[in-house]
Amino acid sequence: MRRERSGTLGPIGGDDDRFADQSLRPQSFADYVGQDRVKENLQLMVTAARARGEALDHLLFHGPPGLGKTSLAHLVAREMGVNIRTTSGPMIERAGDLAAILTNLEPRDVLFIDEVHRLNRVIEEVLYPAMEDFKLDLVIGHGPGASMSKIPLQPFTLIAATTRSGLLGAPLRNRFGNDFRLEFYTHAELETIVARSARILSVRLEADGAAEIARRSRGTPRIANRLLRRVRDFAEVRADGIIRRQVARDALRLLDIDEIGLEPMDRVLLSTIVDKFDGGPVGIDNLAASIGEERDTLEDVYEPYLLQIGFLQRTPKGRVATSSAWRHLGKEPSKGPQGGLF
Repeated sequence: MRRERSGTLGPIGGDDDRFADQSLRPQSFADYVGQDRVKENLQLMVTAARARGEALDHLLFHGPPGLGKTSLAHLVAREMGVNIRTTSGPMIERAGDLAAILTNLEPRDVLFIDEVHRLNRVIEEVLYPAMEDFKLDLVIGHGPGASMSKIPLQPFTLIAATTRSGLLGAPLRNRFGNDFRLEFYTHAELETIVARSARILSVRLEADGAAEIARRSRGTPRIANRLLRRVRDFAEVRADGIIRRQVARDALRLLDIDEIGLEPMDRVLLSTIVDKFDGGPVGIDNLAASIGEERDTLEDVYEPYLLQIGFLQRTPKGRVATSSAWRHLGKEPSKGPQGGLF
Protein backbone atom coordinates (compact mmCIF):
# COMPACT_ATOMS: atom_id res chain seq x y z
CA MET A 1 0.00 0.00 0.00
CA ARG A 2 1.27 3.41 -0.90
CA ARG A 3 1.62 5.95 1.86
CA GLU A 4 -1.33 8.34 1.91
CA ARG A 5 -0.32 11.79 0.77
CA SER A 6 -2.23 14.61 2.39
CA GLY A 7 -2.18 17.09 -0.46
CA THR A 8 -4.37 19.74 1.08
CA LEU A 9 -4.92 22.50 -1.43
CA GLY A 10 -7.26 24.60 0.66
CA PRO A 11 -9.31 24.68 3.85
CA ILE A 12 -11.68 21.77 4.33
CA GLY A 13 -14.37 23.06 6.64
CA GLY A 14 -14.64 25.85 9.10
CA ASP A 15 -14.56 24.12 12.48
CA ASP A 16 -11.90 25.63 14.75
CA ASP A 17 -11.02 22.16 16.01
CA ARG A 18 -10.55 20.56 12.59
CA PHE A 19 -6.82 19.96 13.10
CA ALA A 20 -7.40 18.26 16.45
CA ASP A 21 -10.16 16.21 14.82
CA GLN A 22 -7.65 14.67 12.41
CA SER A 23 -6.13 12.58 15.20
CA LEU A 24 -9.59 11.25 16.05
CA ARG A 25 -10.51 10.17 12.52
CA PRO A 26 -11.09 6.43 12.10
CA GLN A 27 -8.21 4.59 10.47
CA SER A 28 -10.28 1.77 8.97
CA PHE A 29 -13.88 0.90 8.19
CA ALA A 30 -13.87 -1.21 11.36
CA ASP A 31 -13.16 1.96 13.38
CA TYR A 32 -15.87 3.96 11.62
CA VAL A 33 -19.02 4.01 13.76
CA GLY A 34 -22.47 4.51 12.24
CA GLN A 35 -23.68 5.05 8.66
CA ASP A 36 -23.87 1.27 8.32
CA ARG A 37 -25.59 1.22 4.93
CA VAL A 38 -23.09 3.66 3.43
CA LYS A 39 -20.15 1.83 4.96
CA GLU A 40 -21.31 -1.59 3.71
CA ASN A 41 -21.74 -0.29 0.17
CA LEU A 42 -18.34 1.39 0.18
CA GLN A 43 -16.59 -1.72 1.47
CA LEU A 44 -18.17 -3.77 -1.30
CA MET A 45 -17.22 -1.26 -3.98
CA VAL A 46 -13.64 -0.89 -2.74
CA THR A 47 -13.11 -4.65 -2.58
CA ALA A 48 -14.41 -5.09 -6.12
CA ALA A 49 -12.38 -2.18 -7.54
CA ARG A 50 -9.18 -3.42 -5.90
CA ALA A 51 -9.73 -6.95 -7.25
CA ARG A 52 -10.08 -5.55 -10.78
CA GLY A 53 -7.21 -3.12 -10.35
CA GLU A 54 -9.46 -0.25 -11.41
CA ALA A 55 -10.21 3.20 -10.09
CA LEU A 56 -13.31 3.40 -7.90
CA ASP A 57 -16.42 5.03 -9.33
CA HIS A 58 -16.86 8.70 -8.51
CA LEU A 59 -18.69 9.25 -5.21
CA LEU A 60 -20.89 12.02 -3.84
CA PHE A 61 -21.47 12.38 -0.08
CA HIS A 62 -24.14 14.80 1.11
CA GLY A 63 -25.71 15.69 4.43
CA PRO A 64 -25.36 18.17 7.30
CA PRO A 65 -21.88 19.25 8.47
CA GLY A 66 -19.85 17.09 10.83
CA LEU A 67 -21.28 13.66 9.94
CA GLY A 68 -18.06 12.15 8.57
CA LYS A 69 -17.94 12.95 4.86
CA THR A 70 -14.26 13.89 4.95
CA SER A 71 -13.41 10.87 7.11
CA LEU A 72 -15.10 8.55 4.63
CA ALA A 73 -13.12 10.05 1.75
CA HIS A 74 -9.85 9.43 3.57
CA LEU A 75 -10.93 5.89 4.47
CA VAL A 76 -11.77 5.09 0.86
CA ALA A 77 -8.33 6.24 -0.26
CA ARG A 78 -6.64 4.30 2.54
CA GLU A 79 -8.57 1.10 1.78
CA MET A 80 -7.85 1.50 -1.95
CA GLY A 81 -4.15 1.93 -1.15
CA VAL A 82 -3.88 5.19 -3.09
CA ASN A 83 -3.06 8.84 -2.45
CA ILE A 84 -5.68 11.47 -1.68
CA ARG A 85 -5.58 15.13 -2.67
CA THR A 86 -8.04 17.43 -0.94
CA THR A 87 -9.43 20.82 -1.83
CA SER A 88 -12.73 22.71 -1.73
CA GLY A 89 -15.00 24.24 -4.33
CA PRO A 90 -14.21 27.90 -3.57
CA MET A 91 -10.46 27.25 -3.86
CA ILE A 92 -10.67 26.22 -7.52
CA GLU A 93 -11.05 29.58 -9.22
CA ARG A 94 -9.78 28.87 -12.75
CA ALA A 95 -9.71 25.96 -15.18
CA GLY A 96 -5.92 26.02 -14.92
CA ASP A 97 -6.15 25.38 -11.16
CA LEU A 98 -8.19 22.25 -11.79
CA ALA A 99 -5.90 21.14 -14.61
CA ALA A 100 -2.85 21.44 -12.34
CA ILE A 101 -4.52 19.22 -9.73
CA LEU A 102 -5.79 16.58 -12.15
CA THR A 103 -2.59 16.22 -14.18
CA ASN A 104 -0.62 15.50 -11.01
CA LEU A 105 -2.80 12.58 -9.94
CA GLU A 106 -1.36 9.09 -10.15
CA PRO A 107 -3.41 6.09 -11.38
CA ARG A 108 -6.48 5.41 -9.18
CA ASP A 109 -5.74 8.37 -6.89
CA VAL A 110 -8.59 10.07 -5.04
CA LEU A 111 -9.40 13.76 -5.47
CA PHE A 112 -11.65 15.01 -2.65
CA ILE A 113 -13.56 18.25 -3.24
CA ASP A 114 -15.44 19.59 -0.24
CA GLU A 115 -18.23 22.15 -0.68
CA VAL A 116 -18.57 21.01 -4.28
CA HIS A 117 -21.81 23.00 -4.62
CA ARG A 118 -19.67 26.16 -4.59
CA LEU A 119 -17.73 25.22 -7.72
CA ASN A 120 -17.81 27.75 -10.51
CA ARG A 121 -20.07 26.57 -13.35
CA VAL A 122 -17.19 26.94 -15.83
CA ILE A 123 -15.09 24.63 -13.67
CA GLU A 124 -17.95 22.15 -13.55
CA GLU A 125 -17.95 21.94 -17.34
CA VAL A 126 -14.22 21.23 -17.32
CA LEU A 127 -14.89 18.36 -14.91
CA TYR A 128 -17.39 16.59 -17.17
CA PRO A 129 -14.90 15.05 -19.66
CA ALA A 130 -12.38 14.52 -16.86
CA MET A 131 -14.88 12.40 -14.94
CA GLU A 132 -16.28 10.53 -17.93
CA ASP A 133 -13.32 10.02 -20.29
CA PHE A 134 -10.32 10.92 -18.11
CA LYS A 135 -9.29 13.78 -20.35
CA LEU A 136 -9.25 17.55 -20.14
CA ASP A 137 -10.61 19.72 -22.93
CA LEU A 138 -8.89 23.09 -22.56
CA VAL A 139 -8.96 26.15 -24.78
CA ILE A 140 -5.45 27.55 -25.21
CA GLY A 141 -5.09 31.18 -26.27
CA HIS A 142 -7.69 33.80 -27.12
CA GLY A 143 -9.53 35.03 -30.16
CA PRO A 144 -8.93 33.64 -33.67
CA GLY A 145 -5.69 32.01 -32.58
CA ALA A 146 -7.28 29.94 -29.82
CA SER A 147 -7.04 26.17 -30.11
CA MET A 148 -8.54 23.20 -28.29
CA SER A 149 -6.17 20.90 -26.45
CA LYS A 150 -7.05 17.45 -25.15
CA ILE A 151 -4.93 16.37 -22.17
CA PRO A 152 -5.11 12.70 -21.14
CA LEU A 153 -5.47 11.97 -17.42
CA GLN A 154 -4.74 8.96 -15.28
CA PRO A 155 -7.90 7.12 -14.15
CA PHE A 156 -8.89 8.70 -10.84
CA THR A 157 -11.78 8.83 -8.37
CA LEU A 158 -13.51 12.10 -7.59
CA ILE A 159 -15.13 12.12 -4.15
CA ALA A 160 -17.23 15.22 -3.59
CA ALA A 161 -18.98 16.38 -0.42
CA THR A 162 -21.73 18.91 0.02
CA THR A 163 -24.15 20.10 2.65
CA ARG A 164 -26.51 21.38 -0.04
CA SER A 165 -26.98 18.76 -2.72
CA GLY A 166 -29.93 20.67 -4.19
CA LEU A 167 -27.52 23.32 -5.46
CA LEU A 168 -25.61 20.83 -7.61
CA GLY A 169 -26.39 21.01 -11.31
CA ALA A 170 -27.95 17.86 -12.78
CA PRO A 171 -25.13 17.36 -15.35
CA LEU A 172 -22.52 17.18 -12.58
CA ARG A 173 -24.61 15.10 -10.21
CA ASN A 174 -25.41 12.55 -12.91
CA ARG A 175 -21.72 11.86 -13.47
CA PHE A 176 -21.22 10.36 -10.01
CA GLY A 177 -21.42 6.60 -9.98
CA ASN A 178 -22.96 6.62 -6.51
CA ASP A 179 -24.28 9.23 -4.12
CA PHE A 180 -24.84 8.66 -0.44
CA ARG A 181 -26.72 10.71 2.11
CA LEU A 182 -25.24 10.66 5.62
CA GLU A 183 -27.77 10.68 8.45
CA PHE A 184 -27.61 11.97 12.01
CA TYR A 185 -26.18 9.50 14.54
CA THR A 186 -28.02 7.75 17.35
CA HIS A 187 -27.11 8.36 20.99
CA ALA A 188 -25.67 4.83 21.23
CA GLU A 189 -23.41 5.43 18.23
CA LEU A 190 -22.24 8.74 19.65
CA GLU A 191 -21.46 7.10 22.99
CA THR A 192 -19.21 4.64 21.16
CA ILE A 193 -17.50 7.48 19.29
CA VAL A 194 -16.97 9.53 22.45
CA ALA A 195 -15.54 6.49 24.27
CA ARG A 196 -13.11 5.81 21.40
CA SER A 197 -12.02 9.46 21.27
CA ALA A 198 -11.49 9.48 25.03
CA ARG A 199 -9.12 6.52 24.73
CA ILE A 200 -7.15 8.27 21.99
CA LEU A 201 -6.95 11.48 24.04
CA SER A 202 -6.15 9.58 27.26
CA VAL A 203 -9.24 11.03 28.93
CA ARG A 204 -10.74 9.23 31.93
CA LEU A 205 -14.38 8.88 30.93
CA GLU A 206 -17.12 6.96 32.70
CA ALA A 207 -20.08 5.46 30.86
CA ASP A 208 -22.62 7.90 32.30
CA GLY A 209 -20.38 10.82 31.33
CA ALA A 210 -20.16 9.51 27.75
CA ALA A 211 -23.95 9.17 27.66
CA GLU A 212 -24.42 12.77 28.82
CA ILE A 213 -22.06 14.13 26.17
CA ALA A 214 -23.67 11.99 23.45
CA ARG A 215 -27.16 13.17 24.41
CA ARG A 216 -26.18 16.81 23.84
CA SER A 217 -24.15 16.32 20.64
CA ARG A 218 -26.96 17.03 18.14
CA GLY A 219 -26.47 13.65 16.47
CA THR A 220 -23.10 14.82 15.13
CA PRO A 221 -19.69 13.19 15.78
CA ARG A 222 -17.76 16.42 15.21
CA ILE A 223 -19.77 18.14 17.91
CA ALA A 224 -19.42 15.13 20.22
CA ASN A 225 -15.62 15.26 19.93
CA ARG A 226 -15.59 19.02 20.43
CA LEU A 227 -17.72 18.75 23.57
CA LEU A 228 -15.51 15.95 24.89
CA ARG A 229 -12.46 18.23 24.68
CA ARG A 230 -14.28 21.07 26.42
CA VAL A 231 -15.59 18.79 29.18
CA ARG A 232 -12.08 17.36 29.58
CA ASP A 233 -10.77 20.88 30.24
CA PHE A 234 -13.48 21.44 32.86
CA ALA A 235 -12.81 18.07 34.52
CA GLU A 236 -9.08 18.73 34.76
CA VAL A 237 -9.48 22.23 36.25
CA ARG A 238 -12.62 21.98 38.41
CA ALA A 239 -12.91 18.27 39.15
CA ASP A 240 -10.60 15.31 39.62
CA GLY A 241 -9.99 14.76 35.90
CA ILE A 242 -12.61 12.05 35.58
CA ILE A 243 -15.63 12.79 33.38
CA ARG A 244 -18.73 11.56 35.19
CA ARG A 245 -22.33 12.50 34.45
CA GLN A 246 -22.43 15.40 36.91
CA VAL A 247 -19.08 16.74 35.72
CA ALA A 248 -20.33 16.64 32.12
CA ARG A 249 -23.57 18.37 33.13
CA ASP A 250 -21.74 21.13 34.97
CA ALA A 251 -19.32 21.67 32.07
CA LEU A 252 -22.07 21.77 29.44
CA ARG A 253 -24.15 24.11 31.59
CA LEU A 254 -21.16 26.46 31.67
CA LEU A 255 -21.02 26.22 27.86
CA ASP A 256 -24.76 27.09 27.75
CA ILE A 257 -25.67 23.85 25.98
CA ASP A 258 -29.01 22.53 27.18
CA GLU A 259 -30.29 18.99 27.75
CA ILE A 260 -30.99 18.23 24.10
CA GLY A 261 -27.93 19.97 22.68
CA LEU A 262 -29.38 23.37 21.77
CA GLU A 263 -26.83 26.17 21.81
CA PRO A 264 -27.53 29.88 22.36
CA MET A 265 -28.01 30.59 18.64
CA ASP A 266 -30.56 27.77 18.35
CA ARG A 267 -32.58 29.33 21.14
CA VAL A 268 -32.21 32.81 19.63
CA LEU A 269 -33.50 31.48 16.31
CA LEU A 270 -36.51 29.78 17.90
CA SER A 271 -37.24 32.69 20.25
CA THR A 272 -37.19 35.12 17.33
CA ILE A 273 -39.76 33.07 15.43
CA VAL A 274 -41.92 32.67 18.54
CA ASP A 275 -41.68 36.19 20.00
CA LYS A 276 -41.32 38.41 16.94
CA PHE A 277 -43.39 36.43 14.43
CA ASP A 278 -45.91 34.65 16.67
CA GLY A 279 -44.46 31.26 15.75
CA GLY A 280 -44.24 31.92 12.02
CA PRO A 281 -44.30 31.51 9.14
CA VAL A 282 -41.36 33.82 8.50
CA GLY A 283 -39.14 33.94 5.41
CA ILE A 284 -35.55 32.80 5.79
CA ASP A 285 -34.10 36.15 4.65
CA ASN A 286 -36.26 38.04 7.12
CA LEU A 287 -35.29 35.62 9.87
CA ALA A 288 -31.57 35.91 9.07
CA ALA A 289 -31.75 39.70 9.13
CA SER A 290 -33.62 39.65 12.45
CA ILE A 291 -30.94 37.66 14.27
CA GLY A 292 -27.92 39.06 12.42
CA GLU A 293 -26.79 35.75 10.90
CA GLU A 294 -26.05 34.66 7.35
CA ARG A 295 -28.81 32.77 5.54
CA ASP A 296 -26.43 29.99 4.50
CA THR A 297 -25.34 29.49 8.12
CA LEU A 298 -28.93 29.12 9.27
CA GLU A 299 -29.74 26.63 6.52
CA ASP A 300 -26.54 24.56 6.78
CA VAL A 301 -25.67 24.65 10.48
CA TYR A 302 -28.73 25.30 12.65
CA GLU A 303 -31.84 24.27 10.77
CA PRO A 304 -31.01 20.58 10.01
CA TYR A 305 -30.97 19.55 13.67
CA LEU A 306 -34.01 21.67 14.58
CA LEU A 307 -35.88 20.06 11.71
CA GLN A 308 -34.67 16.62 12.76
CA ILE A 309 -35.99 16.94 16.33
CA GLY A 310 -39.26 18.50 15.20
CA PHE A 311 -38.76 22.02 16.55
CA LEU A 312 -38.91 23.71 13.16
CA GLN A 313 -40.87 23.24 9.96
CA ARG A 314 -40.24 24.60 6.50
CA THR A 315 -43.43 25.61 4.72
CA PRO A 316 -44.04 27.35 1.39
CA LYS A 317 -44.63 30.57 3.34
CA GLY A 318 -41.56 30.30 5.56
CA ARG A 319 -40.25 28.81 8.80
CA VAL A 320 -42.64 27.82 11.58
CA ALA A 321 -41.82 26.96 15.20
CA THR A 322 -43.68 23.82 16.30
CA SER A 323 -45.50 23.35 19.60
CA SER A 324 -42.49 21.33 20.85
CA ALA A 325 -40.27 24.36 20.32
CA TRP A 326 -42.70 26.64 22.17
CA ARG A 327 -42.78 24.30 25.17
CA HIS A 328 -39.00 23.86 25.18
CA LEU A 329 -38.75 27.64 25.51
CA GLY A 330 -41.19 27.52 28.42
CA LYS A 331 -44.07 29.06 26.48
CA GLU A 332 -47.56 27.90 25.55
CA PRO A 333 -48.16 27.63 21.79
CA SER A 334 -49.99 30.53 20.25
CA LYS A 335 -53.75 30.12 19.85
CA GLY A 336 -53.67 32.08 16.62
CA PRO A 337 -53.81 30.58 13.12
CA GLN A 338 -50.04 30.18 12.95
CA GLY A 339 -48.52 28.80 16.14
CA GLY A 340 -51.42 26.61 17.22
CA LEU A 341 -51.40 24.33 14.17
CA PHE A 342 -48.30 22.30 14.97
